[in-house]
Amino acid sequence: LAISDLSLNDDILQSERITHSIKLIEPNNPFQAVQEACELMNQGILALVSSTGCSAANALQSLTDAMHIPHLFIQRNGDGTPRAECQLNPSPDGERYTLAARPPVRLNDVMITLVSELRWHKFIVFYDSEYDVRGLRVFLDQASQMGLDVSLQQVDRNVTKVFSTLFSTMRMEELNRYRDTLRRAILLLSPRTAQVFIHQAVETNLASKDSHWVYANEEVSDTEIMELVHSALGQMTVIRQIFPLWRDTNIRCMRNNHRISSLLCDPQEGYLQSLEVSSLYLYDSVLMLANAFYRKLEDRKWHSMASLNCMRKSTKPWNGGCHFTGRISGLTGLMDFRSNGANSHVQFEILGTSYSETFGKDVKRLAMWDSDRGLNGSLRENRAEHGMQGITLKVVTLLEEPFVMVAENILGQPKRYKGFSIDVLDALAKILGFKYEMYQVADGKYGSPQANGSWNGLIGELMGKRADVAISAITITPDRENVVDFSKRYLDYSVGILMTKTEERLNIFSLLAPFDLAVWACIAAAIPVVGVMVFLLRRIQSVCSQNPPGPHQPASVTTSFQSAIWIVYGAFVQQGGESFMSSMALRIAMGSWWLFTLIVCSSYTANLAAYLTVSRMDNAVRTFQDLSKQTELSYGTVRDSAVFEYFRVKGTNPLEQDSTFAELWRTINKNQGQDNSVTSPAEGIRKVSDTVLLLTDEVGSGDQESTYVA
Repeated sequence: LAISDLSLNDDILQSERITHSIKLIEPNNPFQAVQEACELMNQGILALVSSTGCSAANALQSLTDAMHIPHLFIQRNGDGTPRAECQLNPSPDGERYTLAARPPVRLNDVMITLVSELRWHKFIVFYDSEYDVRGLRVFLDQASQMGLDVSLQQVDRNVTKVFSTLFSTMRMEELNRYRDTLRRAILLLSPRTAQVFIHQAVETNLASKDSHWVYANEEVSDTEIMELVHSALGQMTVIRQIFPLWRDTNIRCMRNNHRISSLLCDPQEGYLQSLEVSSLYLYDSVLMLANAFYRKLEDRKWHSMASLNCMRKSTKPWNGGCHFTGRISGLTGLMDFRSNGANSHVQFEILGTSYSETFGKDVKRLAMWDSDRGLNGSLRENRAEHGMQGITLKVVTLLEEPFVMVAENILGQPKRYKGFSIDVLDALAKILGFKYEMYQVADGKYGSPQANGSWNGLIGELMGKRADVAISAITITPDRENVVDFSKRYLDYSVGILMTKTEERLNIFSLLAPFDLAVWACIAAAIPVVGVMVFLLRRIQSVCSQNPPGPHQPASVTTSFQSAIWIVYGAFVQQGGESFMSSMALRIAMGSWWLFTLIVCSSYTANLAAYLTVSRMDNAVRTFQDLSKQTELSYGTVRDSAVFEYFRVKGTNPLEQDSTFAELWRTINKNQGQDNSVTSPAEGIRKVSDTVLLLTDEVGSGDQESTYVA
C-alpha cells in the first residue's frame, strides 16, 4: 500500500520506482528469518524492513550489521498482548545499520505518571502469560523509590481457572483483603483476556462499584474499549497510543489539478484505526526509505544494488549501506531517529469513563501524554467548589432519626428539617454555593423495583427526574447502584435484633410475689384449721380434768375460739402469745405448727430477696438461631426494604441451604408480608413498643429500614 501511494506522489521519488518482495516467517524463528534474508540478499536488495519479534530482530541485526544492509525494525506483539521492551544489540563497529522504527515502550513512563496523578499508594498489576514481565523492571524501580506498594499477578489463558483457584485456596478473610486489593489494579492484558477477566471478577463479586482499573495497551480499538468499559464496575481508565492525523494540503498532493487519492495525502481516520500499529509504522518506514534513497541520488552517492552471498566467509559488505538520520511526517506522526537508533516520538491518550443522561456510561479523553512534553491535562478529580453557585436543587428525603427529623416549624414558613444528614447537606451547600428545596417522599419508601420495571420511593423520585438529590439513611445495594449513583458511605450497620427494654415495676403487691396464689390460699386456710384444732384439744383437756373454774375464777384465754386463732397466728408470724399447753396433744400440735411456720418464713425470706435483686428475662432472643427456633414471638421487617430483600435472598437461595434463614423468611413473608411486616420503620417501632421484642437495622451503609419482632 505504501509503495502504491508513492507511485501516485512524485514529490519524493520522481522518475524512480520502488519494488518490494515479502517473506513470511514463523513467529519466534530467528533461523528462518536469517535464511529468508540471505535469499533476498542473493537476489539484490537496497534495504530490509522487518516486523517480527525480538529474537528474530536480534538475529537479523547481526546479519545486517555484518553486510551493512539498512534495516528498519518494527516490533510486532502477538495476540494483542502489550509490548515489552526489545533490546537491540550494539553494533560492533559503532555504525548503526538497524534502526527501531517503532518507538521504545513508554507505557512504564505513562503508568508511573498516571499512578502519581491518581495518588495511588497500593495497587496490583495483572499481566498476560505472554507478556515479558522483565519489561516492568523500570516501572517497579520507580514505584519502589516513590514508596508504592505494588503486587504482581500473572493471568493464565484460562481466566476462569484463576478465579476458581482463589476461592479454593483462600479463606473468607483473605478473599476480603484480596477484594480490597482489586479496587486499584493495572491490567497488562490483551483486549480479549481483559474482557474475560473483568467479566469473571464481576460475576464472582470481586469487583465493586468503587473500584478503579487502568487498562494499558498500545493497540486497542474503540470497539474493544467500549466492551471493556461496559463490562466493568466502577471507574476505568484506558491508556493507548494515538497518532495525530497528518493532512498535507500542499500542491504536492495534486496532480493534473486532481487531488491524489492516497493515505499519504488523505489519511482516512476510520481506515487508519482498523490497521494495526505495526502496519502504520511499516507504511512510514517505506516513506523513510524512499526519502533516504532520494537524498543519496541527489548527493550522487548512489551505489549499485547489493547482491551478497551471506553464506560465504569471503563476502565483503555492501558499500552503499547507510544509517538514516533524516526525519519525516507520516501516518504515525513525526519519525525521527536519535543517537540510540530508535524513533523517539510517541503520543498516548488517556481515556476515562463518564456518565451522561443521554448516553449513560461513556468514554471521554481525560489527558494526553507526549514523549517530549509529558502529561497534558489532569487526572485528579475536579472539585466543583464554584460550579454550583446560584443553583437550587430539589432534595427528596425520608424521615429517620437521628439522620433526618422535622424541626420546629414557624407558622407560615416551609417545613424545616434537622439531623445528621441535614448537617452534611448544609455543609455541602455552604462549600459549593447551592441552595436546596426539600420534600418528603410520598410513599415513605426507600426504593425497590416494581413488576413493571419502575422504582418506588426515593430511587423512583430520582429516576423520574422529580428530584436531583435524595438524602436519607439508605442502604447501598447492587440493584440500587445499577440505576442511581451513591456518595461514599459514611456509616455501616448490620442486621440486628432490637427489643423493648425490660421495665422494673415495684408495687405494694410485690411482697406477695415470692409465693404463688395457691400457696397463699393454703397458708390462709391452715391458720383457722389449726386454730380449731387447738380450741378442740383445749376443750377436751378441760372436760377430762373434771376441774371447771369456780364462780370467782375467770375462764382461760385458751378456752375461747378467738384466743386459739390468735395464738396460732402469733406463732405463724413468730411473735408468740399466751398459752397454757399442759397436755401432750397440744404440745405436739403447736410444735408441728412452729416447725411449719419456720420453713414457710425461711422460704419466703429467701425468695423475696432473690425477686427484689435479680432481674430475669423469660424470653431471651439474642441471635437469629434463637429467633428461628422459638414460636412464641412473631417477627417481621419493613416490606420492600433492603433487609426484606436480604432475608428473601438468604432464605430462598437453593445453594446455601440455610435452615435458619429459611425459617425466618417463612415467618417474615407470611401472607406476602402482610401479617408480620410493616410499611415503615416508625410503624414497626410503634407496633413493638406495645409488645415485647424488636429486631432492627439493616445491611449496608446507614440504611435505617427497620426489621422488627412483635
